[in-house]
Amino acid sequence: MDYKGYRHIPRALFDAITFLAQAVPKRSVPTFLELLFGAMLTQTGFVTDAYLAVNSVRHWNSYYKWLHFGKWSWVALGCQTARLALQMFPRRRWFLMIDDTIVFRSSKKAPGSAIHHQHGNKTNRPTFVRGQCWVTLALNLSKGFRSLGIPLLSRLARQGGNSGKLVAAQTLLRVVAPLFRGLQTFLLMDSWYMRCNLITYAMESGLSVIGQVRKDTALFHAPELTRKRGRPRKYGDRVSADWVASLPEVRQQFAIYGKTQTVHYRSAIVLARFLKGRPVRMVWSQLEKEDGTRTQTSLILSTDITLSGARVILGYGRRWSIEDLFNQLKNRWGWKETWQQSRQVLHRWVQILSVSYAIPQLLALLNDAKVSYLASFAPWRQKQPVTAGRVRQGLQRFFGHVNIRAMWNPKSGKFGPQKWPVEDEYPPDRAKAA
Repeated sequence: MDYKGYRHIPRALFDAITFLAQAVPKRSVPTFLELLFGAMLTQTGFVTDAYLAVNSVRHWNSYYKWLHFGKWSWVALGCQTARLALQMFPRRRWFLMIDDTIVFRSSKKAPGSAIHHQHGNKTNRPTFVRGQCWVTLALNLSKGFRSLGIPLLSRLARQGGNSGKLVAAQTLLRVVAPLFRGLQTFLLMDSWYMRCNLITYAMESGLSVIGQVRKDTALFHAPELTRKRGRPRKYGDRVSADWVASLPEVRQQFAIYGKTQTVHYRSAIVLARFLKGRPVRMVWSQLEKEDGTRTQTSLILSTDITLSGARVILGYGRRWSIEDLFNQLKNRWGWKETWQQSRQVLHRWVQILSVSYAIPQLLALLNDAKVSYLASFAPWRQKQPVTAGRVRQGLQRFFGHVNIRAMWNPKSGKFGPQKWPVEDEYPPDRAKAA
């Protein structure tokens, strides 16, 4: 690709690909780049479609053998994605999210295929379905009122033995949490993952937890200090509904769940029995509907008691971005078509698909002049926000059926056009200058 072909491509794309290539052995980088761009340009999760989307130089068997027998780690690639986000968007507070999703399968031979309970309670869906349960650890990044999810690592939950979704979540945290050591990081989880073992493990890893818990969670006041003989009391009186109703109620508007919501909430510091008496910040919140009525009361817990009730609500509202992440990965980036015969190869290909979605997401969040030009192929969408799908459609115009392998320089270890050095600034646009 010459100067005319890449002058409008964001410089951040070349830098991000160069940074991600460091997680793969140098011998495997060209093959990795071809499959990564192929997965980025297509909407299906088939390896053959990714192979045909670019100008592949090697035979199909080379890519098949690299996925099955290549000496590279999909976990290292996920950690490199987290480092890329840390480098591109430095900030004070970081938010990690853990949730699971089910990819439907009809075959019993698929890795991890089992009968799962469909707890989403969707209309015209069966209660129990066959599929693969994936536990995903994602990073939430926001810019203004936009909040996007960046997939870091996904692990296929096992069915046999004592390894379930909670064990998979702890495994993901053990790998990713050291990258955020020394930073103020919050872990967002729904009510299913708010268990004592997982919360304690996250806190020992240096993370603060914010999540929704059951409304009947046993909460207690701090015990009164007495000089009586014997063992001191661990809990005071139990928190009652009348005491919660006596707390001052705050009515405030927040930009959460994709729009401006009016929230009525009460907040207090209490002791949670399922966390063995640890003091936590509890927030009783209700959303106000359009007709003026309120939703049912939700109970949100934060292990960081220094946060206010408003901060807890805003922090937990970021968790909604992982639902859109699952929707995009399964329906727009081909997670539903990821059919592989072994568990290891399936993890590898799913990780490549996750990275192929993370790069357009990061570019959409960056949204500089070149990214806006890249996503401006549709004039009737000029005033709409730049999304990962629009960035991908822009990349299809430049990298469709392009020799990606020729853009990798093995000596310098950099990815970019070979006619112009990547480290130099872009030359001026002569057409606009004239």
